[in-house]
Amino acid sequence: MASIAVCPGSFDPITYGHLDIIRRGSKVFEKVYVVLLNNSAKNPLFTVEERIQLIEEVTKDIPNVSVDTYSGLLVEYAKSVKATAILRGLRAVSDFEYEMQITSMNRFLDNDIETFFMMTNNQYSFLSSSIVKEAAKYNGRITELVPPIVERELRKKFQGDMKKS
Repeated sequence: MASIAVCPGSFDPITYGHLDIIRRGSKVFEKVYVVLLNNSAKNPLFTVEERIQLIEEVTKDIPNVSVDTYSGLLVEYAKSVKATAILRGLRAVSDFEYEMQITSMNRFLDNDIETFFMMTNNQYSFLSSSIVKEAAKYNGRITELVPPIVERELRKKFQGDMKKS
């Protein structure tokens, strides 16, 4: 049986922390689907299409990674691609309670899909898309936090916001 994992997120935008988990996961699983899920609780900066394009660009050198989008239950998507694993990154203890709730619900919905947690690289333990967006909005240094294409697109987004003010 092929080991297939789904690595879900909103990726608004994708950061080096996300890429760390994706790259390491691609060494463990034969196939990794990076799936952009629509989180109704968030108001994204980038459109779904823009986020897909950025993720595809920064993962193009990882041959066993595919990028997709889905708007239903994660376990339903996982079943549709024959995944037996969900790959999630943990940054800090504060992530654990939320992730435990999500994992418990996913397990309730489908007992055959396991969730695997990877601790993020220490250098990214503070990193979130929200923090990156906040720094970029005020022209802060983000070069070490996101790939160059992501930084460029963030600067464009916020440059447009500055012109509107």
